[in-house]
Amino acid sequence: MKTLNALVIAMYITCSLQAQQKPNEKMKNYTTDSVISKDGTKIGYRQMGHGPGLIILHGTFESAQSHMELAEVLSDSFTLYMPDRRGRGTSPYSSQEFSIQKDIEDLQAILQKTNTHYVFAVSAGAIIALHAALQGSFIRKIAIWEPPLVFDSTKGYAMLNRYDKEIAAGRLPDAMVTAMKGGKFAPPIFTMLPRFILRGFTNKMMKGEESKATKDDVTMRMLAPTIHHDFKLSLDNIGTKDIFKNIIIPTLLVGGSKSPKYLKQSVALLEKTIPNNKRVEFKGLNHGGTGSSQWGGNPKLVAKELLKFFTNP
Repeated sequence: MKTLNALVIAMYITCSLQAQQKPNEKMKNYTTDSVISKDGTKIGYRQMGHGPGLIILHGTFESAQSHMELAEVLSDSFTLYMPDRRGRGTSPYSSQEFSIQKDIEDLQAILQKTNTHYVFAVSAGAIIALHAALQGSFIRKIAIWEPPLVFDSTKGYAMLNRYDKEIAAGRLPDAMVTAMKGGKFAPPIFTMLPRFILRGFTNKMMKGEESKATKDDVTMRMLAPTIHHDFKLSLDNIGTKDIFKNIIIPTLLVGGSKSPKYLKQSVALLEKTIPNNKRVEFKGLNHGGTGSSQWGGNPKLVAKELLKFFTNP
């Protein structure tokens, strides 16, 4: 039983830390570019494929590299732009603070430079894209994957305070465990095991990731400071669903049948709120369903629905 528990946790942590996803060796080449956002921050992005532009905006624990496999599947039909959101990868920290408005301005800068009108956004990135659609940006169609709009704020802020203290103390593995528990992405066994076991596995996985990282990889250690912003972004948007009734562009709401309850509730609430929407739930997928097939995602299945949505009138 101990061996089984260890295996389950190791598999979970591997799947949860989606920043570890790397492009397949046979994957098409991509190019890199950047744009300067309104406040002067450089926002880098990867580009691949040909056809109408489609931006893939990543979520928490992720960077531009996290959806390379999905981009590969779509690259014969679209020109894919995969930004590193502010503070990640090729989009370094600046003297400017994080805020939802700055996130929106970053997205708008890429939309304008690339003359792109379609956006697929994941998790925390989906919150940003929803708000961008409200501001009358270039977006003409939007697909979103499980934006975290439903959450227990009391528990959420307690978790965030603990995470911040662990980061400040340099206890990164502890902070990662706190974040994963707070996001409720773990199987039931995760909550049953002592934190010291979870901390040990997380530390091991992070060291393993760093030992294999190339110069283009964005590791969990690099992403750690940005997790605060994404959890705060979610907490700040609790109860805001009603404003999204003003989104009139075609909207695809997508998610997985095995995702946490609060994420499925978020999608269900938006289904009742956004007037021009279609909802699709992928059987057997969880919150990481858009990511690499190596870690439990199904990019081909997700891409099929995205292709249908963005190419149909």
